[in-house]
Amino acid sequence: MTLYMPFFRACTTLRSLTQLHAHLLVTGHHGDPLPSTKLIESYAQLGCLGSSRLVFETFPSPADSFMWGVLIKCHVWSRFFEDAVELYHRMVSGGGAEVSRFIYPSVLRACSCCRAHLGTGENVHGRVIKCGLDCDDVIRTCLLSLYGEMGSTSSAKKVFDEMSERDVVCWSSIISTYIDNGDALGGLGMFRLMVSGGVAPDSVTMISLAEACAQLGSLCLARSVHGQVLTWNIESNDDGSLNNSLITMYSKCGDLASAERLFYNSFYRNTASWTAMISSYNQGGRFHDAISVFLEMQRSGVGPNSVTLMALLFSCSGLGWVRGGKSVHCFIIRNSADPEYDFLGPPLIEFYADCGRLRDSEKVFGMIQGRDVVSWNMLISLYARKGLLDRALSTLGQMLTNGVMPDSFSLATSLSACGNLGLLQVGREIHGHVVRTGFSNEYVQNALIDMYSKCSRVDWAHNLFINAQQRSVVTWNSMICGFSQNGYSQEAIKLFTQMYTRRLYMDEVTFLAAIQACTDLVYIEKGRWLHHKLITCGISNSIYVDTALLNMYSKCGDQRTAQMIFDRMTEKSVVSWSAMIAGYGIHGQVTSALSVFNQMIESGIKPNEITFMNILSTCSHAGYLEEGKFCFKLMKEYGVEPQMEHFACLVDLLSRSGNLDDAYSVIRSMSLPADAGMWSSFLSGCRVHRRFDLILTVKRNLVNVETRDTGYFSLLSNIYAEEGNWGESGKLRSVMESTGLKKVRGYSMIELG
Repeated sequence: MTLYMPFFRACTTLRSLTQLHAHLLVTGHHGDPLPSTKLIESYAQLGCLGSSRLVFETFPSPADSFMWGVLIKCHVWSRFFEDAVELYHRMVSGGGAEVSRFIYPSVLRACSCCRAHLGTGENVHGRVIKCGLDCDDVIRTCLLSLYGEMGSTSSAKKVFDEMSERDVVCWSSIISTYIDNGDALGGLGMFRLMVSGGVAPDSVTMISLAEACAQLGSLCLARSVHGQVLTWNIESNDDGSLNNSLITMYSKCGDLASAERLFYNSFYRNTASWTAMISSYNQGGRFHDAISVFLEMQRSGVGPNSVTLMALLFSCSGLGWVRGGKSVHCFIIRNSADPEYDFLGPPLIEFYADCGRLRDSEKVFGMIQGRDVVSWNMLISLYARKGLLDRALSTLGQMLTNGVMPDSFSLATSLSACGNLGLLQVGREIHGHVVRTGFSNEYVQNALIDMYSKCSRVDWAHNLFINAQQRSVVTWNSMICGFSQNGYSQEAIKLFTQMYTRRLYMDEVTFLAAIQACTDLVYIEKGRWLHHKLITCGISNSIYVDTALLNMYSKCGDQRTAQMIFDRMTEKSVVSWSAMIAGYGIHGQVTSALSVFNQMIESGIKPNEITFMNILSTCSHAGYLEEGKFCFKLMKEYGVEPQMEHFACLVDLLSRSGNLDDAYSVIRSMSLPADAGMWSSFLSGCRVHRRFDLILTVKRNLVNVETRDTGYFSLLSNIYAEEGNWGESGKLRSVMESTGLKKVRGYSMIELG
């Protein structure tokens, strides 16, 4: 082997290495483990992993541990992690070679990069313990990395606690594990233990701490971390990564001035530095400044990379600058920045979609060579955001046809589309795919609960909820909302009570769903109790919660408290104003409702279709004819197109006041045919004002009305009876009996206990 080493070092091209390989075959040295192992490694370094595999497979003698280890390491180098794990399984099951400590770091690295192989990683960990290698520092550091990248913070902490000696690398690894998995406070806590233990941090540690401050958005902590960097005189790496992390940290904490000072006082500005500043301006919504920094970057002679161009596309998207985004696209093509659109394809798709250029988004998607799950997800998400739910679902089908397995995002987005469209069967098929593939996490589980709830299968949603292994606040919220939206308000309140008695974390959405359930059931005492808990939990200062509360108090008869909440609100949306108008309308306080409506217009809030519906309904029930007609005409001034409900209120108002000819003219002027409710209002007016001539005029229209509303049939039957037309009255009663329609009895509810 020593004889051939200079030749291996001289083989810098694939051709020269192939010639050396041929020589080894001729001389019979291909059967020696060392030359063959070196061939495996050399082929991999030249990017020809297939030849490495061929040398290994054609080796005449059983491969030893070292050769297995080199081949596995070569696959990890080349990022063929699945193949590396498969080779490890072959080696272990074959039993011909002993697994040495040299192999474990590569196998653990492969498992870290394949998130589906946590079980394999745990098995490797068990084998490490059996072989007595659990004290090896390199292997332990790899185990820390494995559990950290797999999101298993508890396992990583256990490995860390068992380490007798912990250097700065181990401390930095465990700190980044906490922070990368969303536990910034846990990472900061480990940093305090590190410093108190006398271990000095390095630049890698401080980069993780900067990320923790960015996650928390705490400017006070950010300044403290920056102060520690200056105190310990920790210098950034050659690539300036620490300085760039501090720039990003300050921007995410809302202190762009400090980010700018760090950037412009930096002596060494590379591509990453410029990109960090552009992203910082984007974070603060200063898109013009971001583009200016990019132009300055070009003048300084520093070239952009793919991340820079992605940030620039985001700037153009924020400004709605189609022309600028197209210029970036041309720059990408001219400079071959991403010939196959693997990295910049999804950002380009999103840019064109944000600018309303859906067809251009689809063209970019068609140009992506290796469409991975991220590209497909971008298109599915795009269709879902634009309301093209059918196309989102068909894209999921195309994705599966092309052999790309959907991830949790694809599945959850598609399930949401099924729920919004009411496509229960398609949703069940996706559920079947989830069960077959075993690809189910909490994100998908919550989407399934939501989908079944929206498709009115609350029993299936509840079954999923009961069998869920983990229930976060989102899971509870999904089920409470599912009950509430389907009329199971008592079950929704019971579920909320379970959360409260178990002292589980509850957020704004939890309380909103429970308040809605109380509103539906007119449970004012339970609603007051919820209001109290909101205040004690500190969630009361929210426009959504306050609007839900005033709506609940209004519908439960406590208009005085509703008004107090409304007056206290610092910010009022169109929904808040509409709810207040509806509250006064329910209690017949028309003057107050009209006063609130006028205040709303004077405050500059534009009324929407719900606002007009509420004020028209109020005028209709109170008989305020002129005011109602004025509000109906006002809809055009605010660009609100009258819907069937608005016409129904106007017809009801005119019919009640005796203006039946005008009411009939409104019905005839509508582009859509009048429904049973509108005809009922009109017929009721005809009956009260004894206008049987009009009933005869519209009789043909009444026959064509399709409805199962018993009130409509009863009203029409009574009118015929009062007119003396007992034959028609009897026919209608017979129709009701033959179709099984029965008049619903009135009922009242009181709250007990």
